[in-house]
Amino acid sequence: MNIFLRILLGLGIAAVGVFFTVRTRTVVEFFGRVDYFDQKLGGGGTNLFYKFLGILGSLIGFLVATNLWDAFLEATLGGIFPQG
Repeated sequence: MNIFLRILLGLGIAAVGVFFTVRTRTVVEFFGRVDYFDQKLGGGGTNLFYKFLGILGSLIGFLVATNLWDAFLEATLGGIFPQG
């Protein structure tokens, strides 16, 4: 993948993640409440779920932008799937 495209894609993913984290109320109004998380985690479960998605999206976006995706997966899941 071209370096400029990779950086733009990663920063775009990170921007969406930051939006989910900072503007959780807007996201909840747009997508609606998640009853499962409200039931299991209490009244703020939906907000917590969208904030978690936002943080995860930001992390993935920065990993894509810096081309550290392979190194991250090798460090975290490398022991589960050893290479021959």
